[in-house]
Amino acid sequence: MPIATSAKIFVAGHRGLVGSAVVRKLHQLGCTNILLCTHSDLDLTNQSAVESFFADEKPQYVILAAAKVGGIHANNTYPADFITINLQIQTNVIVSSFNHKVQKLLFLGSSCIYPKFAPQPIPENALLTAPLEPTNEWYAIAKIAGIKMCQAYRLQHNFDAISAMPTNLYGTNDNFHPENSHVLPALLRRFHEAKVNNLDKVVVWGTGSPLREFLHVDDLADAVVFLLENYSDLEHVNVGSGKEVSIKELAELVKEVVGFKGELVWDSTKPDGTPRKLMDTSKLVGLGWTPKISLRDGLVDTYKWYLENYGKQ
Repeated sequence: MPIATSAKIFVAGHRGLVGSAVVRKLHQLGCTNILLCTHSDLDLTNQSAVESFFADEKPQYVILAAAKVGGIHANNTYPADFITINLQIQTNVIVSSFNHKVQKLLFLGSSCIYPKFAPQPIPENALLTAPLEPTNEWYAIAKIAGIKMCQAYRLQHNFDAISAMPTNLYGTNDNFHPENSHVLPALLRRFHEAKVNNLDKVVVWGTGSPLREFLHVDDLADAVVFLLENYSDLEHVNVGSGKEVSIKELAELVKEVVGFKGELVWDSTKPDGTPRKLMDTSKLVGLGWTPKISLRDGLVDTYKWYLENYGKQ
């Protein structure tokens, strides 16, 4: 059922990579009643504050995109933060959504919820079938709890809460922090800085052999709205591009898009992470949704945004 343009929609985490893309998409669709709160306005880890917000605003739809996120380094360094903050945010928003009769909630997770050696491509039913990748298990366990919480509220209270699990995302408003970012923005920044500083080489962690899938965040935002309008069931839904690329191929493509002319060197003493991670998106494709933005086009778009926002630093 199409979302009315006048519907009150709360996008939790609207300043992040995913939340900001969802807001852009809703604006494109003509939605005029989007609730946005910065962290200083509303601390989602504060249960009473979240409850008061829902009591006052009474949103009809909730898109839960707020989360503490980061790459391998950040997950290894701040495990307590990753599990605690994400559990608090999810619990507060899901419970308050139910308490204040939200019409529909969409919870956003991550492909890291799946076992390290899950079957490839990874189907939704691979969840909880084997151990997780140790470098991000704290974040993954929080996200799994969020999925299960949505399912529990649907089962016990018939609350229309659904979950979407995106693959690796990139695009406008990505985190380009030199240590706490994911692989694609980290590569983009490093090649750009190497180019600006006329370096003769860039050293990249690992062997370059792991395979990864990437989805432009604007495609995810499109899928989020599609699922809100077309899906209502217990099982979470994978959202991906259905295409995989090796980290080596990705690095070469980023190097080309940025225009770095030096050498690319691999530091095989550093960890690779999960060897392969491709989502099985046949469920979503079967519902009628497919992505539209190619990796090359997405990288060009992302680098343009990076130059406009970080390039002068």
